[in-house]
Amino acid sequence: MDLKTEVKLEEQFLKQAIDISKGAEVLPNGVEELARKLQDSYYSKKPLRVKLGLDPTRPDLHLGHTVVMRKLKKFQDLGHQIVLIVGGATAMVGDPSGKSETRPALSKEQVAENAKTYFEQMSKVIDIEKAEVRNNADWLHSMSFVDFLKLASATTVAKLMTRDDFAKRYAEGRPISPVEFFYPLMQGYDSVAVDADIEFGGTDQRFNLLMGRDIQTFYGLNKMQIVMMTPLIEGTDGVKKMSKTYPEHCISLTEEPKNMYGKLMSIPDELMEKYFTLLTDIEFNKENNPRDEKMRLAYEVTKMYNGKDAADAAQNEFINVVQNKGVPDDIEEVKVNSNNILDILVELNFVQSKGEAKRLVAGGGVKFDGEKITDIQTTLDKEGILQGGKRKYAKIKF
Repeated sequence: MDLKTEVKLEEQFLKQAIDISKGAEVLPNGVEELARKLQDSYYSKKPLRVKLGLDPTRPDLHLGHTVVMRKLKKFQDLGHQIVLIVGGATAMVGDPSGKSETRPALSKEQVAENAKTYFEQMSKVIDIEKAEVRNNADWLHSMSFVDFLKLASATTVAKLMTRDDFAKRYAEGRPISPVEFFYPLMQGYDSVAVDADIEFGGTDQRFNLLMGRDIQTFYGLNKMQIVMMTPLIEGTDGVKKMSKTYPEHCISLTEEPKNMYGKLMSIPDELMEKYFTLLTDIEFNKENNPRDEKMRLAYEVTKMYNGKDAADAAQNEFINVVQNKGVPDDIEEVKVNSNNILDILVELNFVQSKGEAKRLVAGGGVKFDGEKITDIQTTLDKEGILQGGKRKYAKIKF
């Protein structure tokens, strides 16, 4: 190979590395090390093994999860091997990352049940058929006590206590279970078991991900994985990270298209560029009207996960209902048991509690047959169309 060709290849791999790592942090030596990994793979004709661990603590995924999934897809498109590790063992311990208290462990049955829907949802982004799917229970559950003692000797308590969450909990006198110390060790050993070249995780996973490099060295592997950390995205409130713990601010992959579109339209303007960068392949245009850009974002994301027809319908309904103050065409008819407005809002799942119902009424977010309800003592005595917030409607009958 002549020098000119070699230089062109180096430029190609650097360009690929920059594209893949857009918005992410690459450790320990940045995008240049990723480019070297890609180049070494090319010359050795060995696809990189790209690892992502999944502890199925909940049965569904949200747009925040797709940030890393889209990165995995880029590796797949370049011919590399994606390795998805279901945390059959680690989920039973519970990842303490970012937690202020010990997280309840899941049973083997809960892990299996939650994992069922994961891959169906992930297939919206990556080719599951080409992914290597492993369960870390296959090697961690078969370890002897002596094996675990050996694994424990790969680090020190002093190093484990440098983790922000452990250090903070210790300083505040909050309990830390010794079992939690094993989580980063177990996750690190996964990298040995699957011979990982790259491991993905969120920015809250820094300690665990770097531990994988130490464990690989401890067990004598002649390579260390590089770490790619993807940002956590905020939910629609623009404050808390997207999580099913806050369903009103979370956009699930199983969301109805019109709800997905509507929630995306409700994000703060300041979040738009981040959403464009991490969730789509289209560029954010700062010169455009913010409302138009947000509609472009909402349409693109809804189309990605529900198809063009569903995105068209969702956009048309949003224009009709929100912009033109119209009413949806497909309002569900529901029989309710109470006539008190607060009870009805809870019964329809428009809100999660009476307290939330009171705040919605007080904020002017409830209408009945187009008339705003402002009194929390209101009772309804006739059938009609109830609206809660901007996107929830029901044709109620008693």
